[in-house]
Amino acid sequence: MLPEPPVSTFASDNASGASPEVLQALVEANDGYSIAYGDDRYTSELRSEINTLFGREVATFLAWGGTGANVVGLQALIRPWQGIICTQSSHINVDECGAPERFLGSKLIDLPSPDGKLTAELVQKQLGVLGIVHHVQPGAVSITQATEYGTVYSVEELKEIIDTAHQGGLRVHMDGARVANAAVSLGCDVAEFTSEIGVDILSFGGTKNGMVYGEAIVVFDPELVGAVGYLQKQSAQLPSKMRYIAAQFLAMLKDDLWLDHARHANAMAQLLAEGVADIPQVTITQPTQANAVFATLPEEATSTLQAWSPFYTWEGDNEVRWMTSFATQVSDVEALIEGVRAVLGN
Repeated sequence: MLPEPPVSTFASDNASGASPEVLQALVEANDGYSIAYGDDRYTSELRSEINTLFGREVATFLAWGGTGANVVGLQALIRPWQGIICTQSSHINVDECGAPERFLGSKLIDLPSPDGKLTAELVQKQLGVLGIVHHVQPGAVSITQATEYGTVYSVEELKEIIDTAHQGGLRVHMDGARVANAAVSLGCDVAEFTSEIGVDILSFGGTKNGMVYGEAIVVFDPELVGAVGYLQKQSAQLPSKMRYIAAQFLAMLKDDLWLDHARHANAMAQLLAEGVADIPQVTITQPTQANAVFATLPEEATSTLQAWSPFYTWEGDNEVRWMTSFATQVSDVEALIEGVRAVLGN
């Protein structure tokens, strides 16, 4: 007999609602009139806060969602004959319906990686075609932090990749849809694994961490700033009522709420991983470093559990993904663990 299912779903951190602080910020931002397209006090204040966050002046643009932010950022990094190095499991390669390739008109050079992480060696191997007119020229590297497999690059790993890319004349993009989870996992300031080590453009996530919608495109290389505004408009990622996205980010940055959310989500994933680790039919397939647990379990058990409480199957044989969020409760984790044990006879 299965117990009562969890109140929250483990299908995705996108499935959670918005945090109360974000909703209150939206109510307050809705009072009165504001000039459109970013010429409002909320967006101005946010740009100042982002400068403070990274300890230097950067250029901040706001977009509707993660795919749009990635498309805008990547367009700024490459020329028409260039491609983008990424992993096969990267969001830009798997989950954006070909949007980067359609909007950029450029090839994604997707590389196999069992843990969702690039390495300096993988990047270096792609540089041998530089200067050969018959081959698409690698022009940028896109790194996901935290990765689609819930793994997290160390600062040293990122330095090696970025140095290799820059030595080859390539730019570097970071898909930071879960950048808060990575920052908490690493225990360091976000600047330490982005702007300070050479990332050129960051897609700074908000939606998966408690916002209703909205992502930021943070440009660290001054040479790229001029193009991004035009690319943002041309890519349908220039919100007219931008204050509503800015207000949400301001609420998230206040008193480090964005990190508190990520810290809780990561802790819930750890609790879940520990709770199922001793079940003989369950095998954890990836290190639980952010807010995702990847595991294999018998196929018939998966279908039964999915009907009871939704979650997704993944790339490996009988592999599943359980995602936690800022809204996941200990009782939800305990319910899922109990359900897995019940189905598997433990």
